[in-house]
Amino acid sequence: MSETKSPPLTAELYTYVLAHNPPLDPVQQALVASTRALFPGDAIKQVAEEQASLLAFLVRLTGARHIVEVGTFTGLSALAMARALPADGRLIALDISEEWTAPAPKAWAEAGVADRIDLRIAPALDSLRALPAEPHIDLAFLDANKDGYIAYWEELVPRLRPGGLIVVDNVLFFGSVVDPTVTDGPGAAVREFNAHALADKRMESVMLTVADGLTLARKVG
Repeated sequence: MSETKSPPLTAELYTYVLAHNPPLDPVQQALVASTRALFPGDAIKQVAEEQASLLAFLVRLTGARHIVEVGTFTGLSALAMARALPADGRLIALDISEEWTAPAPKAWAEAGVADRIDLRIAPALDSLRALPAEPHIDLAFLDANKDGYIAYWEELVPRLRPGGLIVVDNVLFFGSVVDPTVTDGPGAAVREFNAHALADKRMESVMLTVADGLTLARKVG
């Protein structure tokens, strides 16, 4: 077994990491706080602070102009990516919950990016299948129900331009992917998805230990 080079992520070390990343702006900070206040039992669904910074970085790095997000929650990840888009860039945000996404449009408007984001409340598979079939997506972020990951992936990959990127959250699912007693539920679904993504020859992917695990997958060709 390979030795890990990752030190234990203590509270002090995590604070140090955040201090050496771009800070959340005031609108993002307010959205994090309001999410914790409104949905204390579900606030963990919000992307981690360093993930928001990474998503914005990836948008700029890839020069993305057309983004699709599957799973929006209260809108922090969409906000981070939209802030990094050029003025004529567009992000389609897919979610099924009007309740959870209710704070998002206000934050997007306060940040001046509401015109870049198209929020669609409907089953994500239906919304994905309604998108143009040709390759046109530059970047996709997948952070929704885990039992839908493979189906979402299969709709996204053909619509991804060559060299386009899919970013997938929660690929470690709190460590349950290596727990042999986990045979159903989201942990098992994520384990199945991880195997599916690794075997997909259309994509080249790397799994990172960022937050609850993040896979970056680039379309070959």
